[in-house]
Amino acid sequence: MHDIRSIRENPKAFDAGLARRGLAPQSAALLATDERARALTTEMQAVLAQRNEASKAIGAARARRDDPTDLMAEVAALKERLPLIETEQKQVAEELSAALAAIPNLPLGDVPKGAGEDDNALVHERGTLPDFAFTPAEHDAIGPALGLDFDTGVKLSGARFTLLRGHAARLHSALGQFMLATLSGEHGYEQVVPPLLVRDEAVFGTGQLPKFADDLFRTTDGRWLIPTAEVSLTNIVRESILSEDELPLRFTALTACFRSEAGAAGRDTRGFIRQHQFEKAEMVSITTPDQSEAEHERMTAAAEDILTKLGLPFRRMKLCTGDMGFTAARTYDLEVWLPGQARYREISSCSTCGDFQARRMSARYRPAGEKGTRFVHTLNGSGLAVGRTLVAVIENYQQEGGAVAVPEALRAFMGGVERLEPR
Repeated sequence: MHDIRSIRENPKAFDAGLARRGLAPQSAALLATDERARALTTEMQAVLAQRNEASKAIGAARARRDDPTDLMAEVAALKERLPLIETEQKQVAEELSAALAAIPNLPLGDVPKGAGEDDNALVHERGTLPDFAFTPAEHDAIGPALGLDFDTGVKLSGARFTLLRGHAARLHSALGQFMLATLSGEHGYEQVVPPLLVRDEAVFGTGQLPKFADDLFRTTDGRWLIPTAEVSLTNIVRESILSEDELPLRFTALTACFRSEAGAAGRDTRGFIRQHQFEKAEMVSITTPDQSEAEHERMTAAAEDILTKLGLPFRRMKLCTGDMGFTAARTYDLEVWLPGQARYREISSCSTCGDFQARRMSARYRPAGEKGTRFVHTLNGSGLAVGRTLVAVIENYQQEGGAVAVPEALRAFMGGVERLEPR
């Protein structure tokens, strides 16, 4: 959510930020609506003052035994007029709030301008690409013999659902627990088990509503299945005032996530890359504004540490303005190498949102020694998407004949198993 006061103070800067996102100027329309709302507020206050003065004059007239009929008529007219102004003022204020809520966050100055993923900037590459003595296969060719049961998933639930059994199920569970153990044990994230169903206010707070409702699943009682634990974790501080010494707060959770993939028709219809239901280890940080830059680097490094420990080659990309999410001010994507596809694929996104989500959630903190409050800064990132990490392990650790070596870092989570044999 944007601050209308900031737009009043510097409308050109606001429109320039939108232009970098490829959007038309909007400050003039917003300020016109804002001016109308403020004018109605002023008018409402003036009518209230007139009514109060006329009411006092009625009392004084009666004390003097004068006829108060004209004054009483004036008060009656003002009482009739007041709710009309109040209704209009509320409508205009809601119109302004809705308009502000529909505008994406402004990119930070170092975000490269661009239209899409081809304009993203490489930050660095890590790891060594595997060298196979055979032609590496894609995970959907190797996976079924290891327990990636695509056919049964479709039979049970339809397209973009997969049943995991045997080796695949065990590897999937081990990856999730390894991620949680690393994030909570080595990087200081507090482990949380959050609700998977949330109210409208929660998905509004993190920016999925109202614009992206079609990307979500909704229950018959009006709750939403979370598309990511970011929603639950970030909203822990909704409608809160924290003390500065409580910050930063760092949360992690391993949850199922649910996405309709409404905007991904025809993409990744094969395999385990893009599912309606998947698991992800999420990181969320709540910080003061002066901490958020360092926290973004810290969070991204935590996700990179998991990939490094698993021995998976990856690269960090800084997303351009046209490829960033709605709430992000800057996003780093981590892309893992998939030898079967001979390409890098996204496995984590780590974003800093500034105070954009905090304004939607009314999440504040009180700086030490100050009476007033400020909005916190929020950050979120994947550490990592479990299904995509499973795909990366299968493809990078595949052996001739379809077996898969278990990365050393995972063996303690798999009872010492070192190799998964196809069935």
